Amino acid sequence: MSRIEPLTPPYTADIDRALRRWMPPGVPHEPLALFRVLHCNPELASRMFALGAGLLGHGLLPAMGREIVIARVTARSACAYEWGVHAATLAPQAGLGPGLLRATAQPDAVGCAPWSPRHAALLLAADELNDTAQLTQPAWDALRTYYEEAQVLELLVLIGWYRTISLLANGLLLEEEPWGARFPEVTP
Repeated sequence: MSRIEPLTPPYTADIDRALRRWMPPGVPHEPLALFRVLHCNPELASRMFALGAGLLGHGLLPAMGREIVIARVTARSACAYEWGVHAATLAPQAGLGPGLLRATAQPDAVGCAPWSPRHAALLLAADELNDTAQLTQPAWDALRTYYEEAQVLELLVLIGWYRTISLLANGLLLEEEPWGARFPEVTP
């Protein structure tokens, strides 16, 4: 049970409008529990919407790279909730198949799947930032081989944003969405 209960219908007109903005058109399920909890504080939700929507809908990183990073950051943060939401929806739409998705949850994600060098650079950067809150020069150089400066800036924000989202979902003890993908078993 979530530490803060998600809002449930019927919503006020303002909350209903806001929640519909957060969800893609035509989605066949309730707005995410995370969104419904955030709307217990509508001002905070409104401030968070701009960055989250911007990263997902208007970013400079290719969709597959973005979803690889989100999967890795949420996996490294032990956030089955957010990992499962993306693994069930946005990751497959971006071309990230089940085998690569499972690999993002493994301790050695780079070593257990056939990643392209550009995607391996993303994973290694996410891991370094997760482990040390720093990015070494070799990791930076690898990123710059494949990504423009503006894309690398966005990548750093994306990693921090999904670390924040993971901490939020974990701190709230959000239960996984019933339609979300299940977090894979970690293999040594």
